[in-house]
Amino acid sequence: MFKLLPLRKKGEEIRISELYSRFNVILLERITNFIMKTKMDIPDKEGRKRLVIVGGGFGGLKLARKLRSDKFQIVLLDKNNHHIFQPLLYQVATAGIEPSAISFPYRKIFKKRKHFHIRICEAQRVIPEDNILETSIGALSYDYLVVSTGCRTNYFGNDGLSQRTMALKNTAEALFNRNQILESFEKAQNTSNLEKRKRLMTFVIVGGGATGIELSGALAEMKKFVLPQDYPDLDMNLMRIVLVDGAPRLLSAFSEKSSEEVANYLLKRDVEIITSVQVTNYENGIMTLSDNSTLEAMNVFWVAGVRANSIEGLAKEAYGPGNRLLVDLYNCVQGYNNIFAIGDTALMISKEYPKGHPQVVQPAIQQARNLIQNLDRKERGLEMQPFVYHNKGSMATIGRNHAVVELKNLRFGGFPAWAVWLFIHLMSIVGVKNRLFIFVDWMWSYFTYDPSLRVIIKPLRRDKP
Repeated sequence: MFKLLPLRKKGEEIRISELYSRFNVILLERITNFIMKTKMDIPDKEGRKRLVIVGGGFGGLKLARKLRSDKFQIVLLDKNNHHIFQPLLYQVATAGIEPSAISFPYRKIFKKRKHFHIRICEAQRVIPEDNILETSIGALSYDYLVVSTGCRTNYFGNDGLSQRTMALKNTAEALFNRNQILESFEKAQNTSNLEKRKRLMTFVIVGGGATGIELSGALAEMKKFVLPQDYPDLDMNLMRIVLVDGAPRLLSAFSEKSSEEVANYLLKRDVEIITSVQVTNYENGIMTLSDNSTLEAMNVFWVAGVRANSIEGLAKEAYGPGNRLLVDLYNCVQGYNNIFAIGDTALMISKEYPKGHPQVVQPAIQQARNLIQNLDRKERGLEMQPFVYHNKGSMATIGRNHAVVELKNLRFGGFPAWAVWLFIHLMSIVGVKNRLFIFVDWMWSYFTYDPSLRVIIKPLRRDKP
């Protein structure tokens, strides 16, 4: 199929460096790509277009579930073997629900789908001119590529914080956080050093968005209802929960009234609130803020912002603020006609949203639905329809019987908002069994004030053979 130039010239060896300087390198790369494709063991397309989805978040999962596989061969790639319901990760971290209740195996979700393939790997590089995606297990050709890689925690240039603080973006991090919280109280119980005990019982949450206030509220409930039962010998007055945010007020994406309501509720729960300051350093259990004040704490949660995940190979011009991929009104990545991006990683600039759509669940799901229709229209030779975001509102819970809900023309809080929050999140869970498990956990905790998942489980490490 390919004719290579000879490796010898008049009896003399050609050096490797000379070989790479010749056109042969292009042919060798193509052969390598062809061989690598077989490693993924993806069957032939059988006349269908191959659509590769990178990332099984809310947008990627919706696209994979609803796209017709009679027209497309669908390949879903993810570094995890399960979809994560991220809005409830904080409840796993605070021992409210089991991690399995919000983690849904892809192979179970798609076990009856035809022309559908799942590979657990990491996408590494795109070769757009060849329609090739290189991954950690090989390379794969595509007709359409959809990037739905979501976001990672943003440390705003201070990457050293990633080793000293706790993030909350996946199930593994949530379990680590749960272990850290429970271990801190075990260590506090076992030390006679009062200052060390105070540091172990101080929890700082950096970031005053929805995750930050939900995590603060959950810790405040543990302090009031749960921990005094588990640790009767510890003085819970030593426990501090400190919420730090760089904005002038909490929940800056919500109305001022909702922000004030949330702040007042947290203050009543003994949560300390510090606003209009940034974290400049955190080392050896001491946090330094931009106003030169300090906090001593052994437990710091970093939920201050996100940055989109990226894939090598796409032009620098395709990326915008926050490392998000610039897309047109059809979610097509700038400069490419068969590469799309949806969800948190997509930046669609419009008159209504000059900074792009909010990086929450609804835009991802709505973009996936619109892309499903547009891919079908594109295959039929019809004009694609532009994406229009329908904002269905925002909500956040602060704790037992209290939440805030903001719809287009309605705002309310308290118990009604909490009930709406419970219902919406429960119905968003994949699978009836998982909904039942979470409902039982919630009801048990609500009536007994005693969540039963306070178990420290450490990963087992073994030397490789």
